[in-house]
Amino acid sequence: MQQEPTISLFDNKTGQKKDLKIEEYVQGVVAAEMDTKWPVNALAAQAILARTFTMENVKSGRVKQLHGTDVSTSVEESQAYNPDKINDNVRKAVEATRGEVVTHRGNYIRAWFSACDGGVSATAEEGLDFTKEPTPYIKGGVKDGCLSITEPKNKAWEARIPVDQVRAAVKEKAGQDTGPITTAAIVKKGPSGRAEQIKIGQATLSGPSLRLALDSEKVRSMLLSDIKVEGGQLVLTGKGFGHGVGMCQWGARLMAEQGKSPEDIIDFYFKDIAIEKQWK
Repeated sequence: MQQEPTISLFDNKTGQKKDLKIEEYVQGVVAAEMDTKWPVNALAAQAILARTFTMENVKSGRVKQLHGTDVSTSVEESQAYNPDKINDNVRKAVEATRGEVVTHRGNYIRAWFSACDGGVSATAEEGLDFTKEPTPYIKGGVKDGCLSITEPKNKAWEARIPVDQVRAAVKEKAGQDTGPITTAAIVKKGPSGRAEQIKIGQATLSGPSLRLALDSEKVRSMLLSDIKVEGGQLVLTGKGFGHGVGMCQWGARLMAEQGKSPEDIIDFYFKDIAIEKQWK
């Protein structure tokens, strides 16, 4: 068993670098990524994933190349980080799972999570367009009942975006020209029913890339019930919030309320994994 690692953190806002113990860093990540008033076991499951994500990120050296540090405060480069939000709940959750990480055949997994998977989890391919390497430890198609407790805007949402805006966004972000947009359709659905390929005008692009192009706060997921063009707008209706891969935070909250342990929650969303304690 190793000593608790010390890692270096780049603050993207101030440009400053500092060293801190990994458990202290994980507290700041959990506080930023999940509501700190939620049950301790949900926060603890988040802590296991945050710790795993950190170790995988450090090992890969992705942030080292950018800033010369192990991690950064950027969500795109690392994870959200907000030490100001740390409370006793968060401290308990991190302490209860101290040193715990998730591995698959001895390697750190990609510890994905999203806010609300709309009641059914996604594979990495359909949810994130991720094909760089196999992710056999991701359970797609898991039904978790999260819609029973999540907020209304995650149960059903509608996004209306003017077609000119859609055309410009797809051109800029996905490098494709749709031409004048009069039609839109789902070409291919993934195993969980998410839109994996979508045709907008003359362009066909992946669901995840369309969502990112159009603003992922507005187009809340790719678990779509409908997509159409009406009145000069692209209209999408769906449920869920986020990519849906890995742990669903609302599902984790539901399971924690039902008395499930942090490890039970992780096991529910991932398969063929080990939860290892790597330092005392």
